[in-house]
Amino acid sequence: MTAESSGAPEPVAIERSGGAALERSEWIARRDAHHERVDALLAEHRWRSTRGIKHPVEDFLFEYYTYRPYQLRRWHPGHGVTLVDADEWLAERDHHRAGAGVRLDTATILRTRGRTVTQTLALLRATTDRRPQFGCFGMHEWAMVDGLSTGEVRHPQIGLRLAPKEISATLRDVGVRCTHVDAYRFFTPAAKPLNDCVPTRENQVDLDQPGCLHVGMDLYKSAYKLSPMIGSELIVDCFELARRIRVLDMRASPYDVSSFGLPAVAVETAAGRSEYAAEQRELADAARPLRARLLAAVEAIVDVLGHPQT
Repeated sequence: MTAESSGAPEPVAIERSGGAALERSEWIARRDAHHERVDALLAEHRWRSTRGIKHPVEDFLFEYYTYRPYQLRRWHPGHGVTLVDADEWLAERDHHRAGAGVRLDTATILRTRGRTVTQTLALLRATTDRRPQFGCFGMHEWAMVDGLSTGEVRHPQIGLRLAPKEISATLRDVGVRCTHVDAYRFFTPAAKPLNDCVPTRENQVDLDQPGCLHVGMDLYKSAYKLSPMIGSELIVDCFELARRIRVLDMRASPYDVSSFGLPAVAVETAAGRSEYAAEQRELADAARPLRARLLAAVEAIVDVLGHPQT
């Protein structure tokens, strides 16, 4: 979802010496719109959290990923933007006075996070240029429960919609073609030898591909790991995409998520695999413009600071 489609005002910047600037009325409007947007997005999550109610989609976004709801709500304009008439921002970490306003001190941040920037840049460039693949059919979630009893799985409170023997048979019938290290590392010992490659952190740039659900979700991780150098609106856009992707991830899993209003994508059948691949393509298409925006933002950080780009 873009800032326009979410109801947030379009970023309006004026040029001043040293880059873009936002007048006080502009940045306050953006900040307030961001708060309202995130409050609406997380209203149900907060309601469940206060009552100890678990959810397989929403919880994942704040348990597997490390960005907390209060961090998602916090607004910042990102690298290279001067906030005019904003002396209160001088109390914020890594901000300094810049001409008529206050700006993020990106150079100071990169003294400790330069490696994260270059790693993110490499992954974004690789997945921008690489052809997407749509033949995995979500078997990574099946590989995470292969050979386990219903009480041993990661989400025992949800329950499985198929018997363990049916899950193992489907996994071996469909095959496992997972290229993402952060999915593969959760495979059971019985499932790891079934995969047609061994994803590692070292070969991640070579294996990540834009059709992968986890690669799409990880746009969110890449964006928030570079916060506050990446603007908050883009981080939330990536969050919304990650939530959409996680819905398909769980619907195509062997877990029974019907009680959450999520109908199964029965990838154990030919019709289900066709449905999965079609939705996977839609999500890859939705990720493409976000990846381009994030890549441009990271390249701007690198280019302005003269940081190595390889």
